[in-house]
Amino acid sequence: MPKALVSCSLVALMAALTSSYGTYALLTRDVSISYFGAALAQTPAVTGSRQTELFKTTMADVLGRNVAMRVTERDAGNSSGPHRHPGSHTFGYVLEGVYEVKINDGPLQRLGPGGVFYEPPNALHAVSRNGSSTDKVKYLVFSVSDPAKPQTVQE
Repeated sequence: MPKALVSCSLVALMAALTSSYGTYALLTRDVSISYFGAALAQTPAVTGSRQTELFKTTMADVLGRNVAMRVTERDAGNSSGPHRHPGSHTFGYVLEGVYEVKINDGPLQRLGPGGVFYEPPNALHAVSRNGSSTDKVKYLVFSVSDPAKPQTVQE
């Protein structure tokens, strides 16, 4: 099967899984249950931001790519500086709150629950912030990454 077809199929599958899980989590209001049954692990991030890894595996039959699913929570007003994910296709689904995101030269998006975004590999994630000064934001992130490339590079 041609690599381009495998890649496009993989991206479509990841988008479908992210949307399905996000809808489930939003409807049940319970993102502590992993769809894949993986143990939850808290990972430190930027102060005022928490990430809970829900699932991570290596897909040996798809160019050895790593797949990860995590929930990110940002406190009111929290943001991160401009950065890139050189080897990652990154999909996001807002579960609650308001998330502001700007990819490359695209428009600033203000996404509420059910809003989605996509970052292709090496795109500039120019804005990544909680759009509220009073409430937290919570979003699901699903990524397909090349393990030979850095996960995140700050600008």
